Amino acid sequence: MYKTVADSIATALALKPLVANANHCEVILAPVFTALKSVADRLEGSNVKVAAQNCATERSEGAFTGEVAAFMIHDAGCSHVILGHSERRQYYLETDQVVSKKAHAVLASGLFAIVCVGETLEQRDGGKALDVVKDQIVGSLSGLTASDLDRIIVAYEPVWAIGTGRTATPEQAQEMHAFIRRVFAERHSEAAAEELRVLYGGSVKPDNIAGLMKQTDIDGALVGGASLNAESFAKIVNYNDWSVVG
Repeated sequence: MYKTVADSIATALALKPLVANANHCEVILAPVFTALKSVADRLEGSNVKVAAQNCATERSEGAFTGEVAAFMIHDAGCSHVILGHSERRQYYLETDQVVSKKAHAVLASGLFAIVCVGETLEQRDGGKALDVVKDQIVGSLSGLTASDLDRIIVAYEPVWAIGTGRTATPEQAQEMHAFIRRVFAERHSEAAAEELRVLYGGSVKPDNIAGLMKQTDIDGALVGGASLNAESFAKIVNYNDWSVVG
């Protein structure tokens, strides 16, 4: 929950030229709801896409005051929606079942779903990290077909490494990413697991992105605070060629 509409537009316009030559990845901005349409309009025709940070479980119009449907997000110019973020699960008590309903709504609207999973400090210290993440994947993606997986991106957020003073090493991140891929292989197929994009989302910054991206099963990053500044975010996007951003 950062930035006014004007601030969001300014950040998007500052970012656009800095990542214009980024051909190695997808670049996606996820501003607040009030700025989605304005940012999407400014980025139209560029290589920067727009995502919403959440959406309703309902697929169609109705008496759901305060909610925003996935098809409305699509209409605003977005291509992706972030679902089940750790803050949504922690502060708004979103369950795997709620995330699953939202994922189905997102896919039905022709959007891509970025589905977040991750364990807390207590769960990791209790030796339950793998079980927690597996349960979240199974619950949050229940009822999806193999063809649906083409529009699913998984983001691993080690909640225990966010604001706790503890840092997830690239090796720890790789271990969980490889596990997530194994879960998909067991539930669907090796091919589906290979094609799945898995992002890392634990305090990603310009100075740690290169080490993370060297890991075999880390395909990209879900960036938090470091994305609020266009130059910082551009350095993460262009981690393999900082000359692009000066």
